[in-house]
Amino acid sequence: MSEEITTQLQGLDPRPERTRTHSWSDPGALADGAKTRSGLEFLQALASGELAGAPVFTTLGMETAFLEIAKGRVVMQFVPREYHYNVIGSVHGGVITTILDTVVACAVHSTLPAGTGYTTLEIKVNFTRAVRVNSGVLRCEGNVITVGRTIGTAEGRLLDSQGRVCAYATTTCLIFPHAP
Repeated sequence: MSEEITTQLQGLDPRPERTRTHSWSDPGALADGAKTRSGLEFLQALASGELAGAPVFTTLGMETAFLEIAKGRVVMQFVPREYHYNVIGSVHGGVITTILDTVVACAVHSTLPAGTGYTTLEIKVNFTRAVRVNSGVLRCEGNVITVGRTIGTAEGRLLDSQGRVCAYATTTCLIFPHAP
């Protein structure tokens, strides 16, 4: 075993430790709020702070992420941080996928009437550029392609602070009535 691994196993790792703490609100209350509003009204209530954000927002550090909400279009911002990094020193693809899933699914949600829910059936993501802390504030845009009675599709792009595409995605969402 190498000396470095032995040192880490003994709890004597000389590298400075970084910590992060976050809190979140009851996700059940948030879900209940979605049942009585149209998708657009629900997203506007999230953006205004009338409703607390989803726990994943605080986990990823996206508490004030909404930039634009319109029927069929949602734009959010994301600031990459070290705690999003993978083992090779860039933002983990799962974090990028989560952000893209959020924005494309919210674009579909923005078109739905009250009493209607949705869930992601599939998402396809292409990564085109590494994302790091020095990528600056990222812009994530989601736009509906089509929404029918049971299926909605949307596409999204994640852009760095210079407007370069870092990743893009397409999604298919299942649309269904909320359970009473």
